[in-house]
Amino acid sequence: MNHELTECPKCGERELGIGKHYDYGVMYPKGKMSLGSEVEYLLCTECGFIIEGYVKKPEKFKGTMKE
Repeated sequence: MNHELTECPKCGERELGIGKHYDYGVMYPKGKMSLGSEVEYLLCTECGFIIEGYVKKPEKFKGTMKE
């Protein structure tokens, strides 16, 4: 997560927050049997713009580009 950002690129608000998806919001790796990973977001607390999104366990997605 990029904590170097200091303001929302959309509205300029300086207070940012972090949110998470749980349960059905989990990201699952394509073509693999896995429990997946929570998704975490950096967002603006004023306008709600999602600035960045990341999976917490990126290693679960290795090898998913091979078809």
